This record gives sequence, C-alpha cells and structure tokens, in this order.
Amino acid sequence: MNEIIKKFMGNKRIALAGVSHRRKSFGNAVLSALAERGYTVFPIHPDGGRLKEINCAKNINELPDDVESLVICLSPGIANQIIKETIGSNIKRIWFQQGANFDFAAQLAKNNGMEVVTGKCILLYAEPVTGFHAFHRFLARAFGKL
Repeated sequence: MNEIIKKFMGNKRIALAGVSHRRKSFGNAVLSALAERGYTVFPIHPDGGRLKEINCAKNINELPDDVESLVICLSPGIANQIIKETIGSNIKRIWFQQGANFDFAAQLAKNNGMEVVTGKCILLYAEPVTGFHAFHRFLARAFGKL
C-alpha cells in the first residue's frame, strides 16, 4: 500500500462528495461502509439536509477545520468544480473513486499541493474488507494492482 493511501486510511475523519438523497448511489454505499468501519464521514450535498442521520455540508467550506481527506464519487465535470472549492481549504488528500477519467481534476489537485489517489476503490482499503470487495482485493493483490 502506498504512503498516500496509508495516510488517507489512517485519518478517521473523511469528507465525501457524491452522496444522494436517493437511496441507491455508490456515494451512499461508501458512506455506509466507511461509517460501519469506524470512520466519521462528513457527506457533502449541495442541498444540505440529512442523510443516514448525518447532516450534510452544502460545500467544502462547511466542513470542520480538522477534516483533511475527501473522497469524490462524482462525474469528472462536477469533480473539477469540487477541486476548485478545495483550493485554500484544509483538504490535503483527495481520493477519486475509480470508474471515470479524473485526470484534469487530479492534476489540478496536485498542482495545488494536495495528495491524490486515483483509479482505486476505497472499499478495497477500508478495513475490514468484506464480501465482494474482499474477493476483488484478493485479485488486485494477486495481479499486483493493490
């Protein structure tokens, strides 16, 4: 596991952009999985409100000052806007959930001093890894992708 991933997973207070007030979204699955594993998750949704009994921040500026890590489960275009919001904030690490091309947003984050993880599923690293993700992690490790 690389050092950025170790730092990211070692921080138990994580912001999450990409949650939905609709029940089924990958962002909501990440929220549930991280919360079940002992992380304090700060969901971000432009409408605010509550999700799974947790208040949602409307933007990066509403996050507590000690939240330094952000998971992004959004389309690349929206991710670009979120990264622009993080510039000058306390966010130091960004995890772009695999599944889309985040090259522009990732480079923007790096150019502004943030550490970046791309092309990986956070649920392969949030211990304990269970179910489908445990099998996927086994395969990733076997093929040198972990």
